[in-house]
Amino acid sequence: MAPPTPGNPDFAWMARALELARAGGLRGEVPVGAVIVRDGSVLAESHNRTVERHDPTAHAELVAIRAAARRLGDWRLTDCTLYVTLEPCAQCAGAIVLARIPRLVFGARDPKAGMAGSLDNLVQDPRLNHRVELMDGVLADESSRLLRRFFRARRGKGGQP
Repeated sequence: MAPPTPGNPDFAWMARALELARAGGLRGEVPVGAVIVRDGSVLAESHNRTVERHDPTAHAELVAIRAAARRLGDWRLTDCTLYVTLEPCAQCAGAIVLARIPRLVFGARDPKAGMAGSLDNLVQDPRLNHRVELMDGVLADESSRLLRRFFRARRGKGGQP
């Protein structure tokens, strides 16, 4: 399926996820942003917070999923769409399945850790009790560019990617 174009809600929500990713990058976090939408409104959103929280599990998707579940008072996030700038890793893909999120839209593929079609496809594994509808490539170039700039700058300062 072709990625949506400007004017499509998927494009607009991914643009918001990119804003969050940029904000996280300015705080020294790997620039990934996530937005959970239900009935056309933001239920929860976040950027990566692993550095801020000293928590390797504080990926944008997980922080947003936890906030959405608290807000709804339910761990099941049915009728929601998760927008994230980077293809989810194994941890986040597992959480998406466990939360019963029916739809995932992401920007850039992650060939080293992506578990929504690149390295493997946990979110659509037929052996699991829940499978997610996928849309990838939404604002992928912008998402990739943001990540490349972040890691290029980090390597330039002597940090490890």
